[in-house]
Amino acid sequence: MNTRRHVLFALLAGSAVLAGCASPQVTDYVKQRPKLELDRYFNGRLHAYGLFQKRGGEVVRRFTVVMDCHWEGNQGVLDESFTYSDGTTQRRVWHLTKLEGGRYTGRAGDVVGEAQGQESGNAFRWNYTLRLPVDGKEYDVQFDDWMFLVDERVMLNRATMSKFGITLGEVLLSFTKD
Repeated sequence: MNTRRHVLFALLAGSAVLAGCASPQVTDYVKQRPKLELDRYFNGRLHAYGLFQKRGGEVVRRFTVVMDCHWEGNQGVLDESFTYSDGTTQRRVWHLTKLEGGRYTGRAGDVVGEAQGQESGNAFRWNYTLRLPVDGKEYDVQFDDWMFLVDERVMLNRATMSKFGITLGEVLLSFTKD
């Protein structure tokens, strides 16, 4: 019986390792065009339209975003104004720093610590922990955020939200540059 447990554990561990290796990397998109330059795309006014789905697929929140963005050298500010389908509003102001090699860091008032991102080809991957208020409490959840430039005006975004490695849901978003 003990040997069976060891074999089962080894199979599960091996599956987890293989699943981790199969995950896409932002560098997989290096040859994709049009080439995304985050500091150029997020410059000026943008509009975004999105929704949040629970992990089972149920849409629980829809929203729009107006973003006013500007850069001075390698420092950028993305000022986001959210309006949700229930009429509530929220504001998030990102302060980004462009680093060498297509890397970015960022901070915002409800982001725990520092966000880390990398652009490659038409893609950008952004990882951060967001402090979310829910029913009078706050929860720290992790975001694995992928953005893909479709053309010079449109970018699509899919973010997976998780806690303790368990997927809670996804945010889907479409950006349109004025």
